[in-house]
Amino acid sequence: PSSVTTFEDHIFKGCSSLREITIPPSINSIGDGFFRDCSSLVNVSIPSSVTSIGNSAFRDCSSLAQLTLPSSITSIGICAFRGCSSLVNIALPASITSIGKGAFRECSSLIQITIPSSVELIDDNMFNGCASLNQIVIPHSVRSIGMKAFLGCRSLSQISIPNSVQSYDHIGIGPNVRVNTF
Repeated sequence: PSSVTTFEDHIFKGCSSLREITIPPSINSIGDGFFRDCSSLVNVSIPSSVTSIGNSAFRDCSSLAQLTLPSSITSIGICAFRGCSSLVNIALPASITSIGKGAFRECSSLIQITIPSSVELIDDNMFNGCASLNQIVIPHSVRSIGMKAFLGCRSLSQISIPNSVQSYDHIGIGPNVRVNTF
């Protein structure tokens, strides 16, 4: 019903038969663990009323290959998409200002991602284990890159890091990755 504005955290957790869902426009956030372990989930329609995605909201949704986030989203929680091993592409809207630690960790099929210019921090382990990631655009707005942010990104051959980043010594890039600063 349209009077429902929120669901409890973990409401669909472990619903392994759930394949697709349309979130009603009355909902304003996707809570912690909302779809965690929904291994058959392939399609989620998120309305523009949603402004945040909670911690582990889509964690281990191993069949989710693509997701479009509305321009209303401002924050993505810790490990929100961790283990979404089929996720190839995700469009991050310019409205996002906060992305939690390990948000895309172990998204082993993720090929490329563009960080919006509204983001200042690439947090710890954000792309750790993204073995297929071969392209990432880091904007000038980023001031810090966390520990092991790119550990296990075996397909990454080069990375461009803006001069605005103070330190990137322990970000986990391999010795064969060419680092360009701009």
